[in-house]
Amino acid sequence: MEQNAQREVRTVDSTWNLGELMARIAKALVSDGPALALSSISVETVPARTALVVTTTGSSGQAKEIGLSASALLTSAKASNKFIGAEFGNTWSLLLPLNHIAGINVLIRSLELGTTPANLIGYKGKFPKVDFTAIVPTQLFRALNGDSNLLEHLQGAKAVLVGGAALTSTLRREAESAGIKVIETYGSTETSGGCIYDGAPLEGVEFAIGPDKRIAIKGKVVAHELIEEDGWYYTSDAGHLDNGKLIVDGRIDDIVISGGENVSLTAIERVISQSFPDIQAAAFAVADSEWGQAIHLALVASDASIEEKIQEVLARELGSASKVKRFHHIAELPLIGIGKVDRRALMEMVNE
Repeated sequence: MEQNAQREVRTVDSTWNLGELMARIAKALVSDGPALALSSISVETVPARTALVVTTTGSSGQAKEIGLSASALLTSAKASNKFIGAEFGNTWSLLLPLNHIAGINVLIRSLELGTTPANLIGYKGKFPKVDFTAIVPTQLFRALNGDSNLLEHLQGAKAVLVGGAALTSTLRREAESAGIKVIETYGSTETSGGCIYDGAPLEGVEFAIGPDKRIAIKGKVVAHELIEEDGWYYTSDAGHLDNGKLIVDGRIDDIVISGGENVSLTAIERVISQSFPDIQAAAFAVADSEWGQAIHLALVASDASIEEKIQEVLARELGSASKVKRFHHIAELPLIGIGKVDRRALMEMVNE
């Protein structure tokens, strides 16, 4: 194949039903027809190896167009099915939007199993029983806090992949106590979705922790143009090892300087989730003449009576620099993508 060969790319048509979309994805994966873009993109052609183009905002809020090869997507699907013990004929359910890699991965895993997933997006009836599904932590929280239809569906699955955002240890324990077989996934659009399950890499994937605690990924699942000369893709996330398992600490750019001290927004959220498991919270920083960056905290379904207790816990666990300078009680957290908190939106709320 010519090194700079290009291929037509076509945006997915919203009128296609699930079967038609899967058929077109299958063709794209074997280079029979155009590559597919999950949403509008800025180009009309892509490198010949590209099968799918996914637009992602990640946690930064800046849109990026990621081209993924058939090799990357199929390697991811096969390794995922193998990890969870999926066999030909097993079924998935679709609970994630199809303009995200997590939703498309359900379709490709189903293609590998010779089945069509149960499309439950917007479905109002009783959910059917399936073998596997994939969700974000917000959906898991809702299942455990009133959505009995979803809860029963998750309880009936052999495994439930949970990714897209941080899964707190408290939420996982509650889910497992309720009979849900949770597998926590870590990855991104750039790695064809989740590529590390419960802290262990999928087959064909390697990970490493750099001196700056940055997580690096290697393997066929990585978007080709993002691989550095040394063979690694360097993420924007920090992590560490615990008995050989990867623990994701949060985004490197979640570290802010307040009053001259380094403060991790992710650490603040983790401490709050552990101490107050019934509260949804998001930490963010706002420019401040006194502190440089002042720590703010958005809370859902709570009132001012909890604020003093939160301050005490943060000071004890993380030091006084992590104490909140201003609390915001809101109806729901703004989200970006399929589960990540939109810190930029929270900052704009304060600056209005």
